[in-house]
Amino acid sequence: MAKMKKCFLITVDMGYGHQRTAFSLKFLSQGEVIVANNYPGIPKKDKKLWENTRKFYETVSRIQRFPFFGKLIFKIFDQFQKIKPFYPKRDLTSPNFSTKMSYLLFKKNWGRHLIEKLKAENLKSKTNLPIISTFFTPAFMAEYFQYPGEIFCVICDADISRSWAPLNPQKSKIKYFAPTERVVERLKLYGIKPENIFLTGYPLPKENLETLTEDLKFRILNLDPKKKFLKNYQDLVISRLGNLPQKPDHPLTILFSVGGAGAQKEIGFLILKSLKEEILKENLKIILSAGTRKETKDYFLKKIKSLKLEEKIGKSLEILFEEKIENYFQRFNFLLRKTDILWTKPSELSFYSALGIPIICAPPLGSHEEFNLRWLIKSGFGILQENPKYTKEWFFDWIKKGYLAEMAMEAFVEGEKFGTFNIERIIESIQT
Repeated sequence: MAKMKKCFLITVDMGYGHQRTAFSLKFLSQGEVIVANNYPGIPKKDKKLWENTRKFYETVSRIQRFPFFGKLIFKIFDQFQKIKPFYPKRDLTSPNFSTKMSYLLFKKNWGRHLIEKLKAENLKSKTNLPIISTFFTPAFMAEYFQYPGEIFCVICDADISRSWAPLNPQKSKIKYFAPTERVVERLKLYGIKPENIFLTGYPLPKENLETLTEDLKFRILNLDPKKKFLKNYQDLVISRLGNLPQKPDHPLTILFSVGGAGAQKEIGFLILKSLKEEILKENLKIILSAGTRKETKDYFLKKIKSLKLEEKIGKSLEILFEEKIENYFQRFNFLLRKTDILWTKPSELSFYSALGIPIICAPPLGSHEEFNLRWLIKSGFGILQENPKYTKEWFFDWIKKGYLAEMAMEAFVEGEKFGTFNIERIIESIQT
């Protein structure tokens, strides 16, 4: 018997975060993911509005690395998405500028076509499927244009700005899947009714959860070669994972991942330069994740050649690049199984620490990533990078002392791993 579609799954093509979040949930929509800013038949006017927003976001993300003017422009932009301090707790229900602007555009029918299209599909199939959106704007559109079914919004950061709540939150029917307790409390301050908030955890890929324990056993061996961590915590490790293998099944591996706008790729070059000797000796492996951006892949190739490391591609070096984003996410998740350290800016990938992968954080880009970084460090799941020029020195100090093994185990034990299943259970409950 064929499985039925359980929802309309909506995302946006603005960086990787919202699409990566949807990728883990696509089994609920029978593999169909609707990209709100680039779906078949989208009106030209709607697409242009989305496109201008995306281009502006990517441009600002890239230019922030330039001294003074780049950082100034990014700082001004970030004010529109800034997360206000949590304390003192106070009424934060008043909508911000970006939310007001969105609703003005809804009045001009921005998004109506998408929602009417989903309504028509419901009539055709005689269903009333819930919507799950991994970005707030499509969820607002659905409510504004009176979508009759349930509307859910998945949050993919450890704390959020007022932009995630609709214009009139107390009257809204939008329900939220929150990844952290702080997000739950923040939504309440923004005026969302408590009954519309579900603390689920972030949705991680099922394929990685299925092999989580076995993958972590080998990872601990790589992260703690001197047994400094195991000396104190062996009983905990065995009780949670079982007996460890005799030796690792892969070399010590770092996956360095850049964002969707290609920002911070220069850090990857500094890592290669510092670890060149180890790469040549094949003492460790570096995976450079370029995502779907050919220019980022070409940049990495150019730098690899400048360091005379091209012969190590396919051995102790690998570039992760795919033209189609679905293929990129699939391969990324596969490579994570043999990844020991994830080095990335503190984006939605912060939640991947719960797979037992310590996060080395590149500098955050934007207010939401600053809060993600704070959450990672407070939780003990990640750490801010030292100067990447000297990676060889501080990185191997951390390995020798077992710091990263401790982070991996703490994230595995305390991190919320089952967001995907919690979301699935809630969606199924409204259809029974």
